Amino acid sequence: MQRFPWSSRNSDRKEGRAEPADRPTSASPPRSVGRTPDTPGARAPRRIPRRRGALALAALGAAQLVGCSPDSSGTRASQAATESAHRTPLRTFYQQKLVWTRCGELQCATLTVPMDYAHPHNGKTFTLPVIKAVATDPDRRMGSLVFNPGGPGGSGVATLKSDGVASFGKAARARFDIVGFDPRGVAGSKPALDCTARDDTADQADTADQAGQNESSADAPQPLYPRTDAERQAALADADRTAAQCQARSGEILPHLGTLDAARDMDVLRAALGDDELTYLGWSYGTYLGTIYAEQFPQRVRALVLDGAVDPSQDWAQQALSGGRAFRKAVDDYADKCAQVVGDACPADTPDGIRTLIADLFAETARTPLPVKDSSDRVDQTTFQSAVTASMYTPEAQWKSLSGALSAAREGDGTELAAIANPSADHQDDGGTSGATDAPSGAAASDAPTDHSPAATSPRDNSSDILAAVNCVDTPHPKDPQAYWDVLDRAHRESGVYGASNVLTELTCRNWPSGPLKPHRVKADDLPPVLVVGTTGDAATPYENARSLAAQLPGGMLLTYEGLGHTAYGRSNRCVTDAVDGYLVDLKPVRPGTTC
Repeated sequence: MQRFPWSSRNSDRKEGRAEPADRPTSASPPRSVGRTPDTPGARAPRRIPRRRGALALAALGAAQLVGCSPDSSGTRASQAATESAHRTPLRTFYQQKLVWTRCGELQCATLTVPMDYAHPHNGKTFTLPVIKAVATDPDRRMGSLVFNPGGPGGSGVATLKSDGVASFGKAARARFDIVGFDPRGVAGSKPALDCTARDDTADQADTADQAGQNESSADAPQPLYPRTDAERQAALADADRTAAQCQARSGEILPHLGTLDAARDMDVLRAALGDDELTYLGWSYGTYLGTIYAEQFPQRVRALVLDGAVDPSQDWAQQALSGGRAFRKAVDDYADKCAQVVGDACPADTPDGIRTLIADLFAETARTPLPVKDSSDRVDQTTFQSAVTASMYTPEAQWKSLSGALSAAREGDGTELAAIANPSADHQDDGGTSGATDAPSGAAASDAPTDHSPAATSPRDNSSDILAAVNCVDTPHPKDPQAYWDVLDRAHRESGVYGASNVLTELTCRNWPSGPLKPHRVKADDLPPVLVVGTTGDAATPYENARSLAAQLPGGMLLTYEGLGHTAYGRSNRCVTDAVDGYLVDLKPVRPGTTC
């Protein structure tokens, strides 16, 4: 759940209107930390990375966040995990001490975890970067607050380096060290997942030859809703090629990237931090990571905040369908409420005018992609859809940019849409992007930190790769293509291109190694009360997911934020901040029916 740039850093926002608050809204991409792609500071939103071709690794919102709990009973699973932590093979991992070094105003360290928990001493490990912002009131420090910004694929290190600490309330920052980390395979993890083609030029040439075309297949517009056999075969070929690239580059680690193992890593981190119990906050996919942790280690939970919930009881098809409906509704909300959020900047005078413009641009980009200034790139239907849906994560910061981009597109210019769909791209004459370099995204090389601490450099953003990898490992998927076409047709009937796109992104999982998890209602005996936060206008993780998850958790508490956009804590209002901080610091319960 992709997904992830900013002004108004001294105010929270509710439905696009700034309100006084104790901290800024959020920070910059990847759709995983903060909230929009244009504001500095705090967490970047969990956004959808740009998709190239009919199928890509990126997912639409929650459809790729699908997760499941262990197929065994929650009690047996949690007991096994708890006991294994004290067995001799894992003792060395649990007894390691983090060595903190300075990285700017933050502190950085590394954590070593076994690649395979079934064979922890086979010599194969992941080294995970860890970062923290120390408590602002050290005399009253309570411990560590570990967080995950979303994704899957969001980097906790990049989040804090981008001023992600600003997404936390003053009370939480005062009493806890705010601790982020890169999960196994993500960003600065060693090894890190790499699904890039070994030779993009050769790969495109082979594809063109196979299709009998004179142009590279990358230049041919591909439909968001493939109808014909030829279109569907092309989508399958694209999906299989992606899976093959991941296998060729990172085959050894693919089976070990699932959330079950990432949750076990988080318990090793808890021990290395010196905390007897875990205090945790997860946004978006981070709610699923927190849920799986709770199932394995219920006795080690002090407090969990799960904001923007993933429902672990839903399978891949249920998530794809519900995500498509939610994004379609979010775009309708944009049309209805654009004037109230961005005023005169709206691309049409009425909601129906906005809907008509968007529909016309979907049709136009399918026929003739829009040009992008100073670039050979073009905005096809896939890129257009990505720009529109990506803008639904943080309306208060993104709808104005989207409105300007739609107005420019009406005049035949796709430059602003391309920037929204792929904010890290540096469009050049050769169509290349600077995102492929080792320099920090959006920063000159001279801006990089000069210290040599473990997390001082900026690794390649592989969030698109991780999105597919984790979702495929976590969730069983059918191998028969017809199963996808059946769901695709239903999704298109219900939600149009928004639903169809969700299903297409699942095709990669058809030939992917899967783990032991299956759709399952939460089973976590002895778990203390958990706070679930749901936003009524959330497209990436629909509000009904939060209601369902809260009901599944023993003692689950639901805090409702009536507003637009993805997640609430760090970008909504003081009511949400006070409730979450009160729970984190004092374990103050949230009364049933509490709405902000």
